[in-house]
Amino acid sequence: MSDVEDRLVRASVPALDEILGRRFPVLDDGFVRVVDYLGSDESIVQAARVSYGRGTRALTEDRALLRYLLRNRHTSPFEMCELKLHLRVRMDCWRQWIRHRTASVNEYSTRYSLAITEMQRTAPDAWRSQSKDNKQGSGKPLALPLGEELTREEQELHEWLGQVYEHRIAEGVAREQARKDLPLSTYTEAYWKIDLHNLLHFLELRMHPHAQQEIRAYATLIGEEVVKRWVPLSWEAFCDYQLQSFALSRSEIAVVQALSRSPEEGRKLAAEHGFLESDGKRPARRRELEELEEKLARLGIAAPWLPLP
Repeated sequence: MSDVEDRLVRASVPALDEILGRRFPVLDDGFVRVVDYLGSDESIVQAARVSYGRGTRALTEDRALLRYLLRNRHTSPFEMCELKLHLRVRMDCWRQWIRHRTASVNEYSTRYSLAITEMQRTAPDAWRSQSKDNKQGSGKPLALPLGEELTREEQELHEWLGQVYEHRIAEGVAREQARKDLPLSTYTEAYWKIDLHNLLHFLELRMHPHAQQEIRAYATLIGEEVVKRWVPLSWEAFCDYQLQSFALSRSEIAVVQALSRSPEEGRKLAAEHGFLESDGKRPARRRELEELEEKLARLGIAAPWLPLP
C-alpha cells in the first residue's frame, strides 16, 4: 500500500469551524468559546467499527449505529472525540464545574496575575428563595421590593470589596494574599478539555432542571450551541436516550404495571414497595415517592393517592 493510499484526512466539521474562537456570552461577564476539537460523528462510527473511510455506508447506517452505542452505553467510541473550551465562569459555579474530574484543566492564576474583579450581578427580579423540598436547590422568586433591596446591597458590597482588593494591590500586598476576601461572584477563566463521553455526562447533570440555574445556563449553551453543531447525530441520540428520558427502578416498574390494571392495585403495590404508608396513605415527605410521582406525571399516569387537581 502506498503512502498516498494510507494517508488520513483529519475530521472536520464546518458547522463547528464557523464558531471557532467566537465568544458566547453567559450571565454578566461570563463566556464560552471553542478553542479546538478532535473528531466528529464519523470518528465515533469509525472507532466502533475499527475501520477507515466511509466506504459505501449510508448516513442512516451511521445514525443507527450511534444510537445503538449510546442506547446500550457503549461509551469508549465517544471518547475518541475531544473538545477544548475557553471558559469565563463565576467562582461558585466553577466549584461545581471542577468536580467533574474527567477533564484536563488549566485555570487562570490569581497568584501570578491580578484577579478578575468583575462580579456577577443579580437583577432585582432574579433573587430566589430556598427550596423547601431540596436542601441544595432554589424555590420561588422573592418579592420584587425585597429583590430591589438585595440588589442595592449587593452593588454596595461589590464596590467595597473591589476597592479593598485594589487598595491592597496598590500598597504592595502579595497577589496571593490580596485576593483572599474576594467573593464567589467574581469570575475565573480556564481552558477545559474533555472527551465527548464525559462531556455528555456533564451536560446530563448540569442541564437537568434541578441543577443550579447559573451553571445550567453554561451547560445549555455548550450543548445547544456547540455539541449540537459538532456531533449532531450523537446529540440527537443523547437527547433521546439520556437528557430527555428517565429510568424506572424495579419497584417503580411494579407500581406502573399495577396502575395499568387498576388504581386500587397501584396504590396497594406502592404501599408494599414502601412508597406509601402501610395503610395506603401518602407520607408527608418521601423523596423516592416524589420522584415516582414526577415520572408518572411525565408518562401521563394519574397517581391515585394524590388529590385531584
